[in-house]
Amino acid sequence: MTEANRRNARTIYAGTLPIGGDAPISVQSMTNTPPHDLAACLAQVKALASAGCQLVRMTVPDREAVRVFAKVREEVEVPLCADIHFDYKMAIEAAAAGADKIRINPGNIGGNDRVKAVVEACRKRNIPIRIGVNGGSLEKEVLAQYGRATPEAMVESAARHVALLEALDFYDICISLKASDPARTIAANRMAAERFPYPLHLGVTEAGRGQSARLKSAVGIGALLAMGIGDTIRVSMTGDPVQEVAAGFEILKAAGRQTRGVNFVSCPTCGRCGVDLENIARSVEEKLSGVETDRVITVAIMGCAVNGPGEASSADVGIAAGKGEVLLFKQGKVLGKVPEEKAADALYSEVMAILRGDRE
Repeated sequence: MTEANRRNARTIYAGTLPIGGDAPISVQSMTNTPPHDLAACLAQVKALASAGCQLVRMTVPDREAVRVFAKVREEVEVPLCADIHFDYKMAIEAAAAGADKIRINPGNIGGNDRVKAVVEACRKRNIPIRIGVNGGSLEKEVLAQYGRATPEAMVESAARHVALLEALDFYDICISLKASDPARTIAANRMAAERFPYPLHLGVTEAGRGQSARLKSAVGIGALLAMGIGDTIRVSMTGDPVQEVAAGFEILKAAGRQTRGVNFVSCPTCGRCGVDLENIARSVEEKLSGVETDRVITVAIMGCAVNGPGEASSADVGIAAGKGEVLLFKQGKVLGKVPEEKAADALYSEVMAILRGDRE
């Protein structure tokens, strides 16, 4: 295990993005715009990149989609992964079109000769291959062997395809094992972490929409991250994929795997709270929503004298509320009392002061 008890996987590169090893765990997403609509695809990729997405996957079902993929590649800096099913030739063409990563499904890409052709196209351009195993699309022979899409069946599917790539002396591999329920996803990835040396892409597939998808993903992805397993994540949600990015970073924070950004700690409040803490917390989050950091900055927004001083003093910046006022802390020291209506501004100012100091 590496620092913070994280599994030490082989490092691959999707363009300039390192995945695995001691590289920060990256957040990715996938477009859901029609693959032939250049304007829509380009707009969504740009929106995802603006939201902080570090790798964007696009489906490439045919040659017209390859053309769109190539045009998007010319217009954006974020690494792009080409998602390939059924037609191995599209993987070869996407590689030539500038893909930073190729995703293939071992259940539907075809025979060994086709896999070899994809490998050679990727080897020529230093493009890693993601082996994408989904519980809903395992090979018939694997399902016949295991009876259903068990975690063991998913790992066996991945192992068969890994063996094909390794036999071709190709090791720039990333593996994903996704089921539609967190339990199978966790079990499959725990097995894979023990069996393979390659980085793991985590996600609960077909997780649904809204709060349900967030909760399933938080359980499945978060549990694995807490075990030190996982190198890149995607939160699958029905709807606008931009929402997946924010959810992904929130899961990294909750699992203690965040490497940058603002980490908010705030209490649920109780009858002892003497200020409108929810309003303060909302205001601070809004003020800091667009702030970029090179490390984690913890901001504690606490409502009373029971847990407040301890949490606030252990954060980079924090408050512990009294009646109509708050006690302001910065890096363990009390700065003084601040009126309730100025609490959000005070917290924001002290965070920015820390960031200015970091950058000087």
